[in-house]
Amino acid sequence: MMSKLKMGGITKMGKVIAVANQKGGVGKTTTTVTLGAKLAKYGYKVLLIDLDSQANLTMYMGDKQPDEIPVTIADIMLRIINDEDISIDKYILKTEEQIDFIPSNIKLSSMEISLVNAMSREYILKMLIDSIKDSYDYILIDCMPSLGMLTINAMVAADSVLIPVQSQYLSAKGLELLLESISKIKKRKLNPQLKIDGILITMYDQNTKFAKNIVEEITVTYGENIRIFQSKIPRSVKAIETSAQNSSIFEYAPDCKVAVKYAEFTEEFLDIMSKED
Repeated sequence: MMSKLKMGGITKMGKVIAVANQKGGVGKTTTTVTLGAKLAKYGYKVLLIDLDSQANLTMYMGDKQPDEIPVTIADIMLRIINDEDISIDKYILKTEEQIDFIPSNIKLSSMEISLVNAMSREYILKMLIDSIKDSYDYILIDCMPSLGMLTINAMVAADSVLIPVQSQYLSAKGLELLLESISKIKKRKLNPQLKIDGILITMYDQNTKFAKNIVEEITVTYGENIRIFQSKIPRSVKAIETSAQNSSIFEYAPDCKVAVKYAEFTEEFLDIMSKED
């Protein structure tokens, strides 16, 4: 018997999105935070989950010493594994931008080991999310840069996957492994309804032929079966600086090119969501 999870205020039916790519440094955290911030500005109830032991999202949200946070996603998942009752809402943190989030820290690095022998190990995160998803419009999971058991948990819990891809060769090359993992999850019926929302090009330099060639290669290789978002997120120092400001790009530099492009992407994203409803 698994643990009983409790969450008050059930009012919504949330869409759960895993933001994933096993390649690091492609803009997963920035995309998760920025999309979440824009959705919140539109009035949607948003929860972000930091599923990376590097805790970049947690630090982005203002906790500069994540290893000092008493309860994180690792603690919650461990309590589910150990069949302990949990009131999840006690462990959800709030931000000034009206975004809820569940933090992470270095403790998550041992979770892969804990999951190996856990009963229903692929479904631990899903148990957590299913207990709270009705209180949110969107739940975004910032996945770690790997295809291990934690990322599998994220994709089993998710309705869909959003894939940020840097316009560089190695980032594009690694797409195939992620798509294979998604295919295996569906074929093994761990989450047969899992969809791919699309590929978001990040750190794009429109002035270089190389970047354009990479985008063309991605489009030719995957564009027939997977949506390639029209919005392309440019490379910018402002995007890097926001992580130190405890705010989204829309608060820190709302007129910069990254903010403009992420706003365009959010509009494109919401248009797609409305057509799927």
